[in-house]
Amino acid sequence: MRLNLPLRIRDFLLDLDRWVYAVAAYDNGERAGCLLRYVPDPAGDRVNPEGRRYRKVGFEEGYQLLRDNKPEFLDLLHRVPYDQVSRILKPELECSRVEREEPRVKTIADQLALVPGTYGCSGSRLCGLANAGSDIDLVVYGPACFSAQQQLQQAVAEGRVEDLDEDLWQRIYAKRNPSIPYPVFRLHEERKWNRGRIGGTYFDLLYARSYDDLASALPSGKGTVLGKGTVEGVVTDDRLAFDAPAVYPLEGAAVDKVLSFTHTYTGQVRAGETLQAKGVIEQHGDEQWLVVGTTREAKGEYIVSSTLLET
Repeated sequence: MRLNLPLRIRDFLLDLDRWVYAVAAYDNGERAGCLLRYVPDPAGDRVNPEGRRYRKVGFEEGYQLLRDNKPEFLDLLHRVPYDQVSRILKPELECSRVEREEPRVKTIADQLALVPGTYGCSGSRLCGLANAGSDIDLVVYGPACFSAQQQLQQAVAEGRVEDLDEDLWQRIYAKRNPSIPYPVFRLHEERKWNRGRIGGTYFDLLYARSYDDLASALPSGKGTVLGKGTVEGVVTDDRLAFDAPAVYPLEGAAVDKVLSFTHTYTGQVRAGETLQAKGVIEQHGDEQWLVVGTTREAKGEYIVSSTLLET
């Protein structure tokens, strides 16, 4: 399949068997870096607009399904050759259709002063597999994401968007199951302004790079593993702290960067703050990176702002 626009994280694609994948990488030159999310299943609880039933696939199950059925797609991520792609779904291009199906997407965008082309909706709503309990995964591209976070803070303060209550915070913490205590998790999360509710429905604000900023994205390949470690240093730049992976360049630390491949630790530390993290140290060329999220659960791995915890 020929691409008119390069793939970005939060895009979705379907292979020739109509298996549905979420794009999870920016380096998609020869094959698309993805994670399998939905597969056709006559007993599935999700139904697409054509009436085909699907079921959602867990992280480990996705790797097993490919291992058993499409081993040529296996890599650190799932890598789908373009000649095996039947359809590509881009949030910004499918936005009008999604907004017709779920008008609250447009309501959120209006409250956050987003203009067409700067945002879209990812996840189950993008691929037509949402159910009654589905959240809204709003993708916002490049600098527009940071202005949207500021607008969200103001909208919550003015009562135009609902804040999260204690029960929802507890459920998010249980779902994430991070290796930090709940009060520490909540302290970091509340200042990110990337979550809210509209009409009782929970939504996320998700960052993705603009098309003109793709060339500088880090490769998704694994480096040479040097072992586990804990590092501390001052974050020098937080412009990619909400990216996937989240990137935290450091000074005064034993490594050059900390990367997070788990959404829990995106936007966790701001520029000028002292970061403390535990994860796996990898050699990448002349640099050493500490990577958090080397497994799906990221157990024993974390990122916190020592500056925030000391205030």
